[in-house]
Amino acid sequence: MDAVIRVMLVDDHAIVREGYRRLLDKEGDIAVIAEAGDGIGAYRLYKDAAPDVVIMDISMPGRGGIDVIRQIRQWDSHARVLVFSMHANASYALQAFRSGAKGYMTKSSAPELLAGAVRNVAKNKTAMCPEIASALALTRLEEEASALERLSPREFEVLRMLLDAQSTEEIASTLNLTPKTVANYHYVVKTKLGVSSDIDLVYYCMRYGVVSSLAEHATLSG
Repeated sequence: MDAVIRVMLVDDHAIVREGYRRLLDKEGDIAVIAEAGDGIGAYRLYKDAAPDVVIMDISMPGRGGIDVIRQIRQWDSHARVLVFSMHANASYALQAFRSGAKGYMTKSSAPELLAGAVRNVAKNKTAMCPEIASALALTRLEEEASALERLSPREFEVLRMLLDAQSTEEIASTLNLTPKTVANYHYVVKTKLGVSSDIDLVYYCMRYGVVSSLAEHATLSG
């Protein structure tokens, strides 16, 4: 009999984690051995728990999943991370893979696909739900890559936090950067995306599906 796959869940919603746990506990070869509710806790817990697979959300308060994946992979280059996110956007998936994720599933995927994805990632195989595979395939057909896809993982994480209306000081504290460095990232992101103001930045991200509405992201904090 194959060894049990030891899984760590990372999601800021306890009810969601409980749902994952119940789903995976039905599988005889998968066991949830640790849970974290934020990025900082996930990084610390990973060192102690040493799971075979991490199931990671992207959008969490403070340090987001993409940056945590990068941090975990810097500490352990063999870490195997499966993103399980509400975002069905190719840009999010590409940034997750660039940070070191081995798989990307959307939360709208059929529940039975999650266990199969965990098994594939545990074997160091790439796992994607059909929705993401299709989105990435369409992206590859474009003659030029979207400017969003040319952002580095750290630049994308700063963009995500800006769109979440976090201030320069809050981002600097969360990512252990100086406010000046965050301001520089902010400038570089706008330059790469070809926008001159924060409101144009929001409209740009709405156009490419990174944010859904101005009601949720009316302003960016300076």
